[in-house]
Amino acid sequence: MNIANPPKRSDQAAPNPSRSTIDDAEIEKFGKMAEDWWNPDGPFKPLHALNPLRIQFIRDQLIQHFQRGDPLKPTPLRGLTILDIGCGGGLLCEPMTRLGAMVTGVDAADRNIDIARTHAQRMELSIDYRCAAAEDLAAEGLAFDVVLNMEVVEHVAEVDLFLNAAARLVRPGGLMIVATLNRTAKSYALAIVGAEYIMRWLPVGTHDWLKFVRPSELARSLRTANMKIETLTGLTYNPLKETWSLNERDLGVNYIATAIRTNRLPA
Repeated sequence: MNIANPPKRSDQAAPNPSRSTIDDAEIEKFGKMAEDWWNPDGPFKPLHALNPLRIQFIRDQLIQHFQRGDPLKPTPLRGLTILDIGCGGGLLCEPMTRLGAMVTGVDAADRNIDIARTHAQRMELSIDYRCAAAEDLAAEGLAFDVVLNMEVVEHVAEVDLFLNAAARLVRPGGLMIVATLNRTAKSYALAIVGAEYIMRWLPVGTHDWLKFVRPSELARSLRTANMKIETLTGLTYNPLKETWSLNERDLGVNYIATAIRTNRLPA
């Protein structure tokens, strides 16, 4: 791979006769790293650094949308049902459970689910973990107040198919929260060249820049699935302070969106 310049993305998507959202190569890649999900100094170190901001953002969005009152209450999300798609080792499932939500975590890598279950049991937390894809749960007719798609859209086989299946899992009036990477020259320089090749914060090959999703592409896919974006903000990293922050003016690399389901089912 030439790290000097971003590769070109073809406008014609490759045919996918199976119509599955699962990218087998991605599942194998993250399955091999499953043992390190809860290691703050391992290959998921950047995610551990980002996690406090993700938790705060999700909590605040849910409290506001579902009118939960005081965010400082110990369990402000009590009674809400949350589905975390691509849950990995449970880095979001566990704090959402502690905030009072009833959480289901799904991941297509069975080793990730094994790690997540074991850790939740050790923490004495009740979380429904399943090895499945979004379309599997949609076929069951399940529905949740909230669906989380955090750092997963850029790893699926077909973004439109995935978001359509995920939207079917959101109750009318419910929320989907999506965090992903923008496909820009800046994201190539920072998230690929910088993070993987120079700083070695992530294993080389963790991300495929061609699979990054522009906000306009995300919005289009969500509209097709009868989801309307309510909030959109960037997530920026300060390497000197090693901290993440929200930045509405900078969507150039990481960004996060909140979308609401209309009363109609996706087509």
